Amino acid sequence: MGWSTSWTEILGFATGAVCVWLVARQHIANWPVGIANNVFFIVLFTQAGLYADAGLQIVFIALAAYGWWSWTHGGGPGTAGALPVRRTTRAEWAWLLVAGAVGTAALTLLLDRATDSTVPFWDALTTGLSLMATYGQCRKRLESWWLWIAADLVYIPLYAYKGLYLTSVLYVGFLALCVAGLIGWRRTLPATDLRESAGARA
Repeated sequence: MGWSTSWTEILGFATGAVCVWLVARQHIANWPVGIANNVFFIVLFTQAGLYADAGLQIVFIALAAYGWWSWTHGGGPGTAGALPVRRTTRAEWAWLLVAGAVGTAALTLLLDRATDSTVPFWDALTTGLSLMATYGQCRKRLESWWLWIAADLVYIPLYAYKGLYLTSVLYVGFLALCVAGLIGWRRTLPATDLRESAGARA
């Protein structure tokens, strides 16, 4: 198609697609595959001048280790079985939104003053949304998919603008997988969560 790409971007494309597919299926292998994806994207984003996204990958690796443990230990000492899908609580939403807003503002200022980034706000915004979504993914919160969808809607044009066309296409695929993941995880919600959700809408 005449696009300029690299093996780093191709490998990031492949591992990223497999990772999101595994997350949607609640398969534990998403974590090691995701870590490999993060390593490829550290290199790719640094080369593209997306410094917040590059740094974000390091945080993702740390969160992946936590998520891997959380999914296999039920979320805490003394618990048995896999971590179930749950809805995000109001308290979680409150601190997530505050942390996301403050983090985005601070990172925008840092990127604008300390780097040659041409897209400081958008780079910071996607970083904030991704961190919020990753926390939800680690705790198997249903609404983490909505946060990923919001992030992807910004990532797609951002990566195209930066000339990362293959990665932009990858995120179109991510968007579709996120919708599938949202539907799939909702089906596994405990009956009590579904009833509470229905009651809240009523």
